Amino acid sequence: KMKMKSEFLVLYCLLSVAGAFVVKPSDTFRRDATLNSFSVPNMWNFGKGTFKFYRNFEDWMKVFPDEDRQAYPEVFNMPKGVYEVSLTKPLGIVFEEIEVGKGVYVQDLVEGGAAERQGKIRKGDILVGVTAVKVIGANWERRLIPARSFDFDTVVGAISSNEMKWSCDDVVLMFERPEEADVAKTDEFIQFFNPPGNSPWKLQQ
Repeated sequence: KMKMKSEFLVLYCLLSVAGAFVVKPSDTFRRDATLNSFSVPNMWNFGKGTFKFYRNFEDWMKVFPDEDRQAYPEVFNMPKGVYEVSLTKPLGIVFEEIEVGKGVYVQDLVEGGAAERQGKIRKGDILVGVTAVKVIGANWERRLIPARSFDFDTVVGAISSNEMKWSCDDVVLMFERPEEADVAKTDEFIQFFNPPGNSPWKLQQ
């Protein structure tokens, strides 16, 4: 039987892994080449400019013009059954792997914890995105990273990298509600946040 792991307990005993956090190719979805055609340049210019810090979906997308919104409506609108929450640590979520080493879902909520008080997350919801901080030398940034294929330890590493020293007073998580969502549409949507192959997020430092 798979041993259940509690995120809110593990966070207290992990060291910061912000500099070491790596998005492996197997952890993310194949990028659609058309997503490189947006009007706003330098989306993946590491640690600089408008895209250095992910606050929430609405804030992240506000810089794109109407022409992009009309051309790629599947990117600018969350699919049915997908939602985003901002929580302070400890999150009060008990995550469990869906399969060994692949994907996590909400097994339970801690009574009186941040997630339960927030009121939006339900048992059974699947984590499909989470903010993480990557540090290279003097440069750093916080991104929302696709997480459907992350194992438990990678999820905990991403969550714990959201530290106050990087101006992170919250963790942003994106969930899919299985009974409402279309998996294919969710995956198409989340591709937008997948770092390209030459991104520091894909390289081991």
